[in-house]
Amino acid sequence: MFDKCSLLQRLKGLPFSDKEYWVAAGGAMVLHGFRPQTRDIDLGCSTLLADRLEREGYPVSFCGDGTRRIQYAEDVEIYENWIEGTVKIIGGVPVVCAEGLMKMKRKLGREKDLADIARIEKVLAAGKKNA
Repeated sequence: MFDKCSLLQRLKGLPFSDKEYWVAAGGAMVLHGFRPQTRDIDLGCSTLLADRLEREGYPVSFCGDGTRRIQYAEDVEIYENWIEGTVKIIGGVPVVCAEGLMKMKRKLGREKDLADIARIEKVLAAGKKNA
């Protein structure tokens, strides 16, 4: 399991430019402070990074839309061009913004993603009340 500190440490150890990748899914939930931990790390990446990783021999499979899913490590999966919204820097790493994260989770539509959306909305609403 990764908490914010261990997640940032793992991400900063990756050999990627912050222009080539961004944190999505559970990792983004942790870095935004919407959840305390995540089991694994899901990243989005540019086509250039996906090309490089495929050339380097990382296992590649294809998503329904034809983009690539790369198994970078046991705890890191990378999805080509998987993003909604914009990227912001949190703790020195690129992370999908909260609004984009909700859009991505709506598209996935799983029960756990809908629960995450409700959690995000609740935290954002509470933050606006305190502002």
